Amino acid sequence: MEEKDFRVGTRINHEKYGEGIISQNGNLTIKVLFVRGGGEIEFSKANVSYEVLAQSELPDDGQPRLNVKEFERMLAMVLNQYNAIEYKAELGKKWEGGTMILQPANPELKPKEIPIETFFHKIVMMRDRLRVLEQNINSHPTLTDEEKVNLQQYITRIYGSMTSFNILFDDKNDYFVGSKL
Repeated sequence: MEEKDFRVGTRINHEKYGEGIISQNGNLTIKVLFVRGGGEIEFSKANVSYEVLAQSELPDDGQPRLNVKEFERMLAMVLNQYNAIEYKAELGKKWEGGTMILQPANPELKPKEIPIETFFHKIVMMRDRLRVLEQNINSHPTLTDEEKVNLQQYITRIYGSMTSFNILFDDKNDYFVGSKL
């Protein structure tokens, strides 16, 4: 391979690890940051085999050009992969400081009290994980479109089942929404 194929910022497709971006170019090795699997992996230049998807936009002086859109996309994918992107949904004001009481039908059993904030946090975590699952399904490399649609229908039904919890949210944009048929 020519030296230009090893430029930092070049997007590649590796047979085993999938799509990645060359992050370092050493004398004998390169490091590649893979989007879906493996993180950053170092390869010997003599033995690495990959397909170039897009050449780096390095000017002739060797200084990398900042491509903000590509950087934002890559950062979002990495953060998503490690569930580091969190959206802060607000609990409805009327519930702040409140307690949820679960009263068993058997009067001999004690009721269970849970701070609404704790319950709300668990609901929001479930919603966020459903969104990550949805993204993983949509970007899955081997699922067919039909399989993706079938899995999406289950997620939509889950959202629909959880609409009862919308009463806890302050903003309607945070609501669970099921099928709108």
